[in-house]
Amino acid sequence: MNALPAMPPAEDETLSQAEAAYRQLRDKLIMLDIRPGEPINDGQLAVELGFGRTPVREAIKRLEVDHLVVSYPRRGTFATTVDFTELADVSEIRELLEPLAARRAAKRANTAMREELLDVAKAISELAPSPAQSRDLMRYDLTVHRLIYRAAANPHLEDTLIRYDNLATRIWCLVLDKVPSVSGHISEHVDLLKAVAEGDADKAGELALHHVTSFEETIRKVL
Repeated sequence: MNALPAMPPAEDETLSQAEAAYRQLRDKLIMLDIRPGEPINDGQLAVELGFGRTPVREAIKRLEVDHLVVSYPRRGTFATTVDFTELADVSEIRELLEPLAARRAAKRANTAMREELLDVAKAISELAPSPAQSRDLMRYDLTVHRLIYRAAANPHLEDTLIRYDNLATRIWCLVLDKVPSVSGHISEHVDLLKAVAEGDADKAGELALHHVTSFEETIRKVL
């Protein structure tokens, strides 16, 4: 099968260098392109990403707040390890907030956003992915969640959920090789996206909760 089609951007494209560096580094850490425990070299990353060292350093400071990197005096900065014991804590928060975001999005999304959600649902429903593309599928997962958070029209809720979804995705990516199929997890998004786009807040909330709980159940089975 050919490469999966590109998903629409889930976040605005007009960014400062510091913001762009932050988002690129954040997603490298989430998708484990930068492995847990790996040292973070700001000079090397600046060259790799095409930014100056100052925006990269600013990005790294923000990533510490996100618990994606950690700095030690006289030792340097490293990607945080993935702590599976945090799964229950992360899931507890997401089980409360993901349904809230889905319900709000169903009620508040504008026409353009509803059309975008339906376009993404259609793209996912037409996928015929192979096991080798599991990591690409997880990028779809990130995109879908971020679209719904943005549609919820509450920036504080959006920021909080992005942070916890990032931590959950890191856990998922670390066990991808042990999970029988990621495609089923991603295909769950089709009905969720349609419920949000069609304004069915109750159904959207129920599906969002099921998605989070099934994620935790799947992870626990392979740990």
